[in-house]
Amino acid sequence: MANMKASIESEEKEMGQKVLILGGSGTGKSASLRNFKTDEIFVINSAGKPLPFKNHFESVTPSFNRLTQDVMKALDSTDKKVIVVDDAQYIMSFQYMRRIKENGWDKWNDIQGDFFNIIQHVDDLPDDVVVYFLSHIQRDDDGHEKIKTMGKLLDEKITIEGLFTTVLKTLVKDGQYFFLTQNSGLDTVKSPIGMFPSYAIDNDLKYVDTKIRNYYEIGDYADDETVEKMDQEAKAEDVEKPTEGRQRRSRRTNQAAAEEPSGNSGISEGTGKDVQSGEKSASESEPVSEQPKRRSRKVRNEKEEDIKEEQAETQTEDAKEEAAAETPKRRRRRKTLTAEEVAEIDGMAAIDEDIPF
Repeated sequence: MANMKASIESEEKEMGQKVLILGGSGTGKSASLRNFKTDEIFVINSAGKPLPFKNHFESVTPSFNRLTQDVMKALDSTDKKVIVVDDAQYIMSFQYMRRIKENGWDKWNDIQGDFFNIIQHVDDLPDDVVVYFLSHIQRDDDGHEKIKTMGKLLDEKITIEGLFTTVLKTLVKDGQYFFLTQNSGLDTVKSPIGMFPSYAIDNDLKYVDTKIRNYYEIGDYADDETVEKMDQEAKAEDVEKPTEGRQRRSRRTNQAAAEEPSGNSGISEGTGKDVQSGEKSASESEPVSEQPKRRSRKVRNEKEEDIKEEQAETQTEDAKEEAAAETPKRRRRRKTLTAEEVAEIDGMAAIDEDIPF
């Protein structure tokens, strides 16, 4: 009975909300804080760089040597209801650079384990606190996008985005900056059903915070009428969500148009006759030359080997002829005649002189 009571109390425990904002450098992550009032937000500046607009937000920059401990301490130290961990991926990157000369797996386990613990620490905060993690994005060879991490432990064993209910991604189009709210098939973007009015919204984190508090009825949240007015101003209907089905249909349509010969709209399929005139089509009256089938790689290889053998035999025969031409013929040794043979030849010559013809 005591164990069941403890389990129920654990389920009713207050937990802070956590939201992940992904995007490349300069795509509007930090700039999305611009509409918060000074007393509404607390910024944990992981990289220690100024925000890209004038502000007087309460902020803290963690120490390079105590980065993880300072971030967790900052989460507990403020009474603000909105906390932003800007450039969150540097919590891992800076720790790696500080320990770059160390060998072994302990370094990687510490780096990734500390980042996981920071995310989980949000669960210990009050339920009316929303913590936004702003992080860079990375893309693999297949074009899939995810949060930028260090090592494979967080990717293979955890999947960081799985710890968040809301993951938004930045988009820059025609000089305008947006947040994307739905998955495109190549990223990890997601948001609760019906929370946002469109696929793309203005990159206004103050608006996002208002929507989240209204959706979950957190703290002193805005009423529905106020939020609906904000929806009309924030939604970007010009940015359409890419769909695989639409792309696939487009490819099939283009392929069919390319294969269909021009001017055959009146030809009946399979008959070869014009539907209106009843005459045979040009494709039936004139023979169409068929394109020869492409030979397989095996056949091509065998053909190439035969050609090489014939060339080798031809070269061998040519080489033999050239060698025979270059070799001088052996001269026959002149035979020495005896005295009797000389006398006989002279006698024959004398007889030839007496012949009248």
